[in-house]
Amino acid sequence: MNERPLRTTVVGSYPLPGWLEHASSHLNDFGPDDLAELVDDAVLVAIHDQVEAGLDVITDGEQTRLDFNLSFYGYLEGIECGSAASRRLGPPAHDQRGRHAIVGELAAPGGLGVVGEWERLRLLAPAGPVLKASVPGPYTLSGRLVPNDSYLDRNAVADALQPIVTAELNALAAAGCQEITVDEPSMSCYAHRVDTSHLVDLFNRTVAPVRGRVRLSTHLCFGNYKGRAVGPRQYAPMFPAFLELGVDEIHVEMASRELAESELVGTIAQRLDVAVGIVDVKSYWIEPPKEIARRVRHFLRFAPAERLSFAPDCGLSQTARWAARQKLANLVRGVAIVREEVGV
Repeated sequence: MNERPLRTTVVGSYPLPGWLEHASSHLNDFGPDDLAELVDDAVLVAIHDQVEAGLDVITDGEQTRLDFNLSFYGYLEGIECGSAASRRLGPPAHDQRGRHAIVGELAAPGGLGVVGEWERLRLLAPAGPVLKASVPGPYTLSGRLVPNDSYLDRNAVADALQPIVTAELNALAAAGCQEITVDEPSMSCYAHRVDTSHLVDLFNRTVAPVRGRVRLSTHLCFGNYKGRAVGPRQYAPMFPAFLELGVDEIHVEMASRELAESELVGTIAQRLDVAVGIVDVKSYWIEPPKEIARRVRHFLRFAPAERLSFAPDCGLSQTARWAARQKLANLVRGVAIVREEVGV
């Protein structure tokens, strides 16, 4: 159970500052020391906004990543990066993201880079907030890789990626990271049409070596590329199977779905902690603290305070920074109202 009841947290990503977006398209103008300073400054911005909001748990904002997972392919051996997307024009959607051909054995001898992100966060963050790292799970990472004669389908690709992700989790734990989210939104998006028992087995094999060594959570949502979902937004196909996931906490997306399936929070809380998304990252309506407090009270009908955390629905990378700041600040203020009411 949570050390602090009704704690406030985030999934992982945070919007990049505008100057970092600009610099990313002009990397040849920078030397290696300039780039290192640029990254530190961006992480400091993400830390500042989260700390100023008053969050109990913060991340580095994933400021060195392309989206939340696309940059990880640059660490993999055995792939040929950069295959063209099938559609390049029109409204942005998931089919406009390129896929990568597998040309050899999948490996990441230098790791996936998350340990370096964690070390930077630990160096730059102030004392007080809990520091969390996030790693995409193997099923989600498999989605942009094209199966071949050696890896016949997505499950085979995910199975090959599993030891790579596990090695990164092990390295994070060895580096002193105490809280890790394994992001698996693809499991949520495709649970309605694939074998959920295989997904659970894959996930549990991935995290097995670090269970009990760190606080583990997983993020289950329905996609957020340019604010758009990719799967049917219903958790029912995942449960009860996903209650067997080897984690301490499951994060669920509730705000953008008008708190649908709220009773699921109570079901999960019988076994695990629940991080409830009560801030809609797909909307530019800034939820006022009173509305946040109403939602917190609503979920206290289903689970005790010590089982609950509250967060945005998803990562904030697709949300403008001005809105992300206000949403996080109001999240903390709204939760504080209820903390005072219930005396925790």
